[in-house]
This record gives sequence, structure tokens and C-alpha cells, in this order.
Amino acid sequence: MAATNVLRSEWTKIRSVTSTLWTLSLAFAVSLALGALISIVTRNSFDDMPARDQFSFDATFTSFAGMGLGQLAMIVFGVLVVSSEYSTGMIRTSLAAVPQRATLLFSKVAVATALAFLIGFVTSFGAFFLGQALLGDHSVSIDEPGVLRAVFGAGIYMGLIAMFSMGIAAMLRSPLLSLGILMPFFFIISNVLGNVDATRKVGQYLPDQAGSRVMQVVTPPDDTAPYGPWGGLGIMVLWVVAALLGGYAVLRRRDA
Repeated sequence: MAATNVLRSEWTKIRSVTSTLWTLSLAFAVSLALGALISIVTRNSFDDMPARDQFSFDATFTSFAGMGLGQLAMIVFGVLVVSSEYSTGMIRTSLAAVPQRATLLFSKVAVATALAFLIGFVTSFGAFFLGQALLGDHSVSIDEPGVLRAVFGAGIYMGLIAMFSMGIAAMLRSPLLSLGILMPFFFIISNVLGNVDATRKVGQYLPDQAGSRVMQVVTPPDDTAPYGPWGGLGIMVLWVVAALLGGYAVLRRRDA
């Protein structure tokens, strides 16, 4: 089957499954809603913040406060796109129609990634402009140094989270197992490793810890990472590539 036909087929699969599209909508809604709430709270409590926190205040990153929870929906989207065919048994039909396993997997990833990046950019720009409107006198303009990079970077980060989840799901081939590993990893393990002094040097190289640096305009005073915003995003890209290659290796060597 021609690659263009495979891409069309994967697009049909994704848009015909309501749950996958709902997760993208949820990523947008949660990110904006929570970011707006944090921005309002920050504006009202800014004068009571310690002088050290006021000096290092990052208005751009504050508007992205909801994206930490929004990435949960992106993880679910990435897992469902890949693993739903295994749970329903449709993977056998897909492999019968497209015996070239690399074409099948990477066509699926390409279509889902395009959607994830689209929603990621809509979310990052929406969260930024809404958050800055609510921050009032503490807001920044998108043409200030580093801000546009952070907004674009936030959208890229959301897309990469979905891609990483696709790779893990391709390796594990089970939605429950994939989510059972990814959720604790991103919301518990990574935060613990990144915030405990004894493990911080390891934690700062995890995909979310490194990738989220691109969303920051102001470097926190206690930040000791040996890389900048784009370097951190580059580390995250390496994690994504490794996950996708691992997923392909499993698909190539194991039966459906």
C-alpha cells in the first residue's frame, strides 16, 4: 500500500475514535483553565511574595502552569493512538493490509504527531495570551526577549510528550500498562528525582525535566542544569527518538 494511502488510513482511524480527539480537547481546556486560575492567584498575591520570588518571577512560565496537567491528556492521546489497536485486535488487520511494519508505525506516528503539535501550539499561544491578560501589571509582551521562544517551545514540548508516549505504547502494546508506567513516571518519579538534592543531577536529564526548560524565560536561582532551553529540548528529542526506535524494534520482532 502506498505511503499516502497509509497516512489517509491512519487519519481515518484517529478521527473515527472519539476518545482520542476528546483527549486533545481536554489538553487544551485543562491547560488554559488551570493556567488562568494560577495567573489570577499570582496577580492577587504578588505583593505578598518574598522579594526573592518577585525578582525571579517568570510571567511567561506562570501562564503555562496548567500545561503540567494538560500533558496528562497528551500522554493518554499518545498511548491510545498506538495501543488501542492491540487491545481491540485490529492490529492484525492493519498488519495484513500494511505488511511493511515501519510504514505502518511511522505513518501512525506522523498523523498523530501533526495533531499533537497543532493542539500543542494552539494551547501554548492560548495559555500565554490568556495568562498575560489575567496577570495585569505583572504581564509581559510576546516580543520581549525569550518570550516567543518559550511560547513556541511550550507547543513543541506538548507534541514531544505525545510522541514519547507513542513510542512507549508501541513497546508495551497495552494501554493500561503504558499509562500505569507513564503517569507515575511523569507525575511522581520525575518530580522526586528532579527536586531531591541527591538525585537532581540525574533527574535533570529526564525528558520532562529537560524539555520544560524551553518554556522558561527567567532561570530560577537554584537551577544548576548544565544546558540551556534548546539544549534541554534537544535532550527530550533524544528520549523521543529512543522511545520510537524501541517501539519499532518491538513491532518488527514480535507477532501482533
